[in-house]
Amino acid sequence: MTSDWEWDWDAITHVTKVDPEKPLPADLSVLEGTDLVMIGGSDGVTAQNTLEAVTAIQDSGLDIPVWQEPYRSDHVSTETIDAVDGLSVPAVYNGDWDHFVGKHIDLFTKVGQKPSETIASSVPLVGGLVESKGIEKVSELTESLFGEGYVVQHLDSAAADRAGVETTYTPEEVAGAALATESFYGFPVFYIEYSGTYGGTDDVEAAADYLEETTLFYGGGIDSAAKAADILEAGADAIVVGDCFHDDPERFRETIPDR
Repeated sequence: MTSDWEWDWDAITHVTKVDPEKPLPADLSVLEGTDLVMIGGSDGVTAQNTLEAVTAIQDSGLDIPVWQEPYRSDHVSTETIDAVDGLSVPAVYNGDWDHFVGKHIDLFTKVGQKPSETIASSVPLVGGLVESKGIEKVSELTESLFGEGYVVQHLDSAAADRAGVETTYTPEEVAGAALATESFYGFPVFYIEYSGTYGGTDDVEAAADYLEETTLFYGGGIDSAAKAADILEAGADAIVVGDCFHDDPERFRETIPDR
């Protein structure tokens, strides 16, 4: 994991969500102007295709920080950790227990074990890391890993299915989750995820009123300059754009705000 880029959350307005299972655009210069690339997905994602996506973006010649947002621990390897600038773990408020705290507890249980025990772990995120890098690398990992407060608001999405989301939140509940993210959990990011459909501005407006230090991300259905502007004007600190990056790179360019 690289350590020469400090997270400047105030500088992030546009985030590109890259699914490593999907083909990348032939011309990665389309990413020029985005502030951050987030690598993650669920179906078909592996540590290997994640590493390939990270490497392709870093080899493009563009100076863009890359973080990984893994769905499962087997999406992560020693190589992916060394390659990315950060590693985020979503805590899905309206999901099931496993997707809010279960995976966090499992991860940090492994991190907290003695090296000799952890080496034998079946969790590649920690077991293989300690074996090859030593306990100092685990300490570095915990400093670079951070949580995201997360709400999934599109029930007919893969994200909702994987996270066990059965009920969406009202704007008032989204505001409560935002307040909990900043004042109780202390996560640096609160993410409103509509996963492929446009959710409008109500949730963003509700959450923005309760966030001062925490960065507010909105993702879902952003495929035009107008939608990008609406979400940012509603109070989001950054928009997350994924589908049209893979499907329509020219339309994707339109979502990047003018500087």
